[in-house]
Amino acid sequence: MTDYIGNELELFKHATNWKNYYASHFNKLLANRVLEVGAGIGETTKFLCDGTQKKWLCVEPDNTLTAIIVEKKESGYLPQNIDILTGTLDSIDATEKYDAILYIDVIEHIENDSEELIKASQHLNKNGSLIILVPAHNYLFSPFDKAIGHFRRYNKSMLQSVVPTHLHQEKLIYLDSVGLLASLTNKIFLKQSYPTLKQIKFWDNYIVPVSRVMDKILFYSVGKTVVGVWQNTND
Repeated sequence: MTDYIGNELELFKHATNWKNYYASHFNKLLANRVLEVGAGIGETTKFLCDGTQKKWLCVEPDNTLTAIIVEKKESGYLPQNIDILTGTLDSIDATEKYDAILYIDVIEHIENDSEELIKASQHLNKNGSLIILVPAHNYLFSPFDKAIGHFRRYNKSMLQSVVPTHLHQEKLIYLDSVGLLASLTNKIFLKQSYPTLKQIKFWDNYIVPVSRVMDKILFYSVGKTVVGVWQNTND
């Protein structure tokens, strides 16, 4: 991950229902010391960081994006307990440990994903959580994925295979079952390379609420997003 490609960060900041939905599956773990890798423009931080954490470090390799996060913190839009670092995991001192490490729509941008997650696991405190959200299913890989720098999409077994084996799996589920149908429709019929703001708002306001119901009925077995949580049970 170096300079960021695409402007979907601005589009998806409007997806407030979606952010609240996926956050509900792990936000209780976001306490004490939190590391957010690939923080983008800070919109995920806005939803997930409630200001009570002892430390919240936003790491982002694109200095243009980190400058935006700094501005948002200085304006009071983001909590004052966040720190911002331009760089990657390699920029963090090896002794730094965290109680939660977040990769929200980030791993798919990293070519060597397994090596990245090995490094991340080395920064987890005992009982700390590695939390990952990624787009699901390579058969949905589209010009949009390519345009924004995705190397791949994942199914559950693919994501399992790149997470260090010493971490204990706590959760691995699919989200947004109705959104999966919408994505399939787009791929087969519309073949649109980039969503519009109107489409993002329609998905967020109408599709995501229905998915919240359907996902439970389907036992989180179908969806266009994978969410996983792993715990470091080693000393």
